[in-house]
Amino acid sequence: MTVTPRSGELGDLLRSRRERLQPADVGLPPGSRRRTRGLRREEVAALAAISPTYYTFLEQGRELHPSRQVLDALAAALRLDAAERAHLHQLAHGTPPAPVPPPVETLAAGLAEMVIRLDPCPAYVTGRRWDVLAANRAACALWTDWSALSAAECNMVWWTFTDPAARSVLVGWEQAASALLARLRLAAARHPDDPGFTDLVARWHTASPEVRAWWPRHEVAPLGSGIKVLRHPVLGELTLRHVVLTAADDPEQKLVVFTAADADLSRIQELLVHEVPARAAPRLAVGE
Repeated sequence: MTVTPRSGELGDLLRSRRERLQPADVGLPPGSRRRTRGLRREEVAALAAISPTYYTFLEQGRELHPSRQVLDALAAALRLDAAERAHLHQLAHGTPPAPVPPPVETLAAGLAEMVIRLDPCPAYVTGRRWDVLAANRAACALWTDWSALSAAECNMVWWTFTDPAARSVLVGWEQAASALLARLRLAAARHPDDPGFTDLVARWHTASPEVRAWWPRHEVAPLGSGIKVLRHPVLGELTLRHVVLTAADDPEQKLVVFTAADADLSRIQELLVHEVPARAAPRLAVGE
């Protein structure tokens, strides 16, 4: 077997990415007497479900022709990002791989039940593109009835910028809306290959003059706890403190829980008893 320039580059890429990983990065025990920098070749081979000999030949730059399935398995084993995965395919086949469609987004197990049990504290779960995947009765009463919206409308950013009621519900709407858009922009940057983000941003640009004006500013903001002031037609203004938790099964899913003074929580509970019908938290599967 011979070594060609491109197969040599492929081997260099595999070796460099193997050496930058530690066993803990891929769920392996550290072991003892480890002299190899990063992962061992046999560990990568096991993670990719290929033979250690075949992987060794690839890393040595032998003139092999790994299938795209093998390359994808190696990309997953070595925790390559989208650009590195594309480069791996380019080196092996001369062309980039077909785009990987984002997985359909389903609610992590147990989150819907937790959201329901948090009443009268408002709570909801949003996905990677701020689709509302679950909301309890208190959140539906204070924001909007998410369960009554279509899948295309059941999105926190879409509601904030396109529903006229949002400008009344969110006290200090402009500040709240611009901060939400900045957090969304940071999320979009993490998913450059997700066409769903591109489609949504295009829809928001069409529907909202504020999005058209603010998006070019390139403002970004991380997730974090804080205070939100809401206005309700019956309860008046409510000051709520919120925390944001991410699901271990899917870190892109964010559980947002709000608390308030005891007197305000009692008023929310009274509202739920007398004016808001009982319902299960909506469960949505959000795809492309």
